[in-house]
Amino acid sequence: MKAIVVHEFGGPEVLKPETRPDPTPGPGEIVVRLRAAGVNPVETYQRSGSQGYRGSLPFTPGADGAGEVESTGSGVDGFSPGDRVYVGGSSTGTYAERCLCTPEQVHHLPDQLSFEEGACLWINYGTAYRALFQRGAGRAGERVLIHGATGGVGVAAVQWARYAGLDAIGTYGSAEGESLLQRLGLEQRYDHTGSGSIDALREAVGDGVDR
Repeated sequence: MKAIVVHEFGGPEVLKPETRPDPTPGPGEIVVRLRAAGVNPVETYQRSGSQGYRGSLPFTPGADGAGEVESTGSGVDGFSPGDRVYVGGSSTGTYAERCLCTPEQVHHLPDQLSFEEGACLWINYGTAYRALFQRGAGRAGERVLIHGATGGVGVAAVQWARYAGLDAIGTYGSAEGESLLQRLGLEQRYDHTGSGSIDALREAVGDGVDR
């Protein structure tokens, strides 16, 4: 299979395409044939060996991806070859045509989502959910300010907040960002780059926000 392999820490130039052996599932393992891979900021830290990330070399980056179950090892229940899935972590990395996962890292992908959308789910939506509800304890009716609401986690936070009944306010930094928030149905949106943007936001929230 084709895979991206990092043999030394550094800039993007250390991401090398190589031919690697196809993974084989052992007991309690799943091989996923990836159709799309997510790219996240944490992988730039892992690649460069910065921000406290300095694991063993060589390695294939990537935690997010989506595709089909190709094969399963003994003792795996709930997944069969051909199932559409997305993954949140793997033992071999998702910057590759195939990855090796445990059943806990593999999740069924709804038919209405593309593989590209599935590859964006785990880190973005998991991070936003943890911030809003597990750490932030957000509840319906509360007001939440999502600063930088047009990034991967920001978009997920907007959707989670609206789904859960929070009063969401988002900020953006470009015309494309405002258009995105408009398409997401976010009525309260503010440019955080203009000279008077913070004053406008402060006036809009009045007595502040809950989260």
